[in-house]
Amino acid sequence: MKEYHIQLARGDVGRYVLLPGDPARSALIAEHFDDAHHVASNREFTTYTGTLSGVPVSVCSTGIGSASTAIAVEELLRCGADTFIRVGTCGGLDPTLRRGELIVMQSAVRAEGTSKQYVPIEFPAVANTAVTAMLERACRETGSRYRIGTTVSVDSFYSEIQPETIPIAQEMEDAYASWKRSGVIAAEMECGVLFPLAHIRHARAGALCVIVDEAEDESMPDHELLPMDRLLVTVTQALRDLIAYDSEKAHGSLLSSLTAAM
Repeated sequence: MKEYHIQLARGDVGRYVLLPGDPARSALIAEHFDDAHHVASNREFTTYTGTLSGVPVSVCSTGIGSASTAIAVEELLRCGADTFIRVGTCGGLDPTLRRGELIVMQSAVRAEGTSKQYVPIEFPAVANTAVTAMLERACRETGSRYRIGTTVSVDSFYSEIQPETIPIAQEMEDAYASWKRSGVIAAEMECGVLFPLAHIRHARAGALCVIVDEAEDESMPDHELLPMDRLLVTVTQALRDLIAYDSEKAHGSLLSSLTAAM
């Protein structure tokens, strides 16, 4: 039986799934897979499956924000996936970050609402260490400019970039000021739920995003100029590295078991 929202069943996806927001980016990411084919499209969820290093991998878009991301991850888990990498765009809060720079998200401030319906607010939103290590390694391998750090995940796009237009302007401005003083370097809308949800479901999650608007820049990014190429090349390399890492780890465990049995 197919899952209600993503319209996928067990066997339609690999254990490794990349999670862009925009459904159109699923096709772009799939171009970096081998033998990729379209599996399903329903609502904001567009899925392709192919292979990397001979291993099945998939990409499934999540739409915008934490609520639809949680739905996608829950249903992908039931289809057999267990490793997720968020791939997308983010805004810079650190004034030294520049457009096109990659951010390996190692943790998130849970300023969105969906994660609060899973775990208490005190529960940390932390990426899986192995996935994060492979993302950082891939950034170095591809010669990408990157930073590793903490993001803040929010629910509202326009209250973030135009706080002066809302009744709680001062509250929003104070919140962002405190996050910046705390060392938060970027803002996006998904990691706050992705990281804790993966943890409580005994899965793995990480995130690699590209800066598309710099701190204090209030202009809207131009879709035609979004710096996506480096991001997609790097996350594909990270996935290859993670597949190799998992294979070596499993092979080492098998050798240990065989040695112990002799």
